Amino acid sequence: MRADWLDFTLADDAAMTAESEPGVDLYWLPLGAGGHSVRLNGRVFEAVAARLERRPPCDLYHSALEVRVPEGRFVIEQAPVRDNNGLERGVVVEGAVESRRAGRFRLFRYEVRRWRDGVIPDIGEAVESPQQLTGDPLLAQHVLDLVPAVPTLVWGRDESQAGEMWNSNSLISWLIARTGLHVESVHPPAGGRAPGWRAGLVVAHRQQPIADSVGREPGGG
Repeated sequence: MRADWLDFTLADDAAMTAESEPGVDLYWLPLGAGGHSVRLNGRVFEAVAARLERRPPCDLYHSALEVRVPEGRFVIEQAPVRDNNGLERGVVVEGAVESRRAGRFRLFRYEVRRWRDGVIPDIGEAVESPQQLTGDPLLAQHVLDLVPAVPTLVWGRDESQAGEMWNSNSLISWLIARTGLHVESVHPPAGGRAPGWRAGLVVAHRQQPIADSVGREPGGG
């Protein structure tokens, strides 16, 4: 009994240490996790896209970041505007969905969260996650500092002419690229894809070339 208690305590301490160490972790969440209508729409979208591109359909993923710095733990994610209490969720910017004109209404707006002690909905369904992007506290802080500067392009449109629509994955890939991390080694789970990911990379590269001297390989610290 004593040995079992000791093993449990050591494992719990190790988990707490990992959670408190500076770094950036990426989570891959199945599109529409916890929401049947979103998941169904995603499957229809992918079925049509796969047929047009003459390839097998893939599982679709939505991404989010967990950032840990000495100040605390933060969740970075893009999601529909829930209510007028965005400050409680660390909302730093909002954008329009489908069209800027429609964005006048809350139903057609999204929010970008930099949520201290926040939660990632349906994190229990995450696949091949978390993926550590860096353990460097300076890079982790840089990610947080960049969030308010993210382009507020219209969700679901290709305003930037990047060849792909802007969405929640675009936010995450834009942050990773602008921070200077090596995004080339970041990929969705096997058999899946993340629509919008390339759009974030294209916009980031246009704004500021990635300096190799700053980059870090995901998982390399």
